[in-house]
Amino acid sequence: MVEAGRLKIVILISGRGSNMTALAEACAAGDFPAEVAAVISNRPDAQGLTTAANRGITTAIVDHTQYDARAGFEAALSAAIESSGADLVCLAGFMRLLGAPFVDQWRDRLINIHPSLLPAFKGLDTHGQVLAAGARFSGSTVHFVRPATDEGPIIVQAALAVAPSDTAAGLAARVLEQEHRIYPLAVRWIAEGRVTVANETVTIAGASAGSGVTINPESAP
Repeated sequence: MVEAGRLKIVILISGRGSNMTALAEACAAGDFPAEVAAVISNRPDAQGLTTAANRGITTAIVDHTQYDARAGFEAALSAAIESSGADLVCLAGFMRLLGAPFVDQWRDRLINIHPSLLPAFKGLDTHGQVLAAGARFSGSTVHFVRPATDEGPIIVQAALAVAPSDTAAGLAARVLEQEHRIYPLAVRWIAEGRVTVANETVTIAGASAGSGVTINPESAP
């Protein structure tokens, strides 16, 4: 049951839901200002549904394969979200592109996490893209969703240095650790009413830019 006064979030997943778990764990803390109202998947076999159910979270399935067109699927998905009373929708490994009508309906109430430092390396295989480009830094981004893929006002990012020994899998694992840190942070700020979007730029009340500079690679003395 969602407690009065806490932001109600719905998490959309398609697979194991590791970011869903990170959000659920954060919401389980007594001082966290949000609570998970439901977890919804477009795949009946998504592992995250079992994880959520084991935590006592309400789950639902809106199977995209049961609809002839995206509009019908998204209408059903939106109805499921609305029935939960959600204030905020969090995409957590939700592997379906969402059309403009859906995104516009939930504008500035729909957020996503992407495993790169947007606007760089959009789309799939981000870690392979990073390594192929020889980028010296990678990371993760929480942003408000817009109709174009992996676009929208950036809320928070975590950056880490790419090591010469990194593989796509190894880099993915390190980036995922940071995803699990910043996604709950973004939800907390939104729940606390600290996030404002104006002219497609996010301002966070009481937050300041991190200090210091990191150079990669560093030259030996």
